[in-house]
Amino acid sequence: MSFFLDFKAFLLKKDIVALATAVIIGAAFNKVISSVVADIFMPIIGLLTGGADLTQQFISLDGVEYESLEAAIEAEAAILTYGNLIQAIIYFIIVGLFIFIFLRAYEKTKKKEEAAAPAGPSKEEVLLTEIRDELRKKNI
Repeated sequence: MSFFLDFKAFLLKKDIVALATAVIIGAAFNKVISSVVADIFMPIIGLLTGGADLTQQFISLDGVEYESLEAAIEAEAAILTYGNLIQAIIYFIIVGLFIFIFLRAYEKTKKKEEAAAPAGPSKEEVLLTEIRDELRKKNI
């Protein structure tokens, strides 16, 4: 029976709950970033590259010219889809940018909390100082 109690205690640890929450938020964040890349940045990049859809860009390794990526896949040709790599790199950069912005804002809130802390001694320090002074008086 202690196995199940230990497992329950493990699952309810603060760190595990925080990790599970982070994973769920991360999955939702991934969907938002995917949408930003696919729906905002890639059309702009396509416009800048003359209307080319980067995900459809490929190089045929067998030397045959195919009119589209689908035609090359249907012919089971060996191809390098470099457009997908470019999109993945853009995705990585945008995720890094969003995480950087989030962590930077988080650090600013931490600095404000630290600055808001009182400069004087805490209640515990005052109480301990009073106890120390009383003990010194009794020992004299």
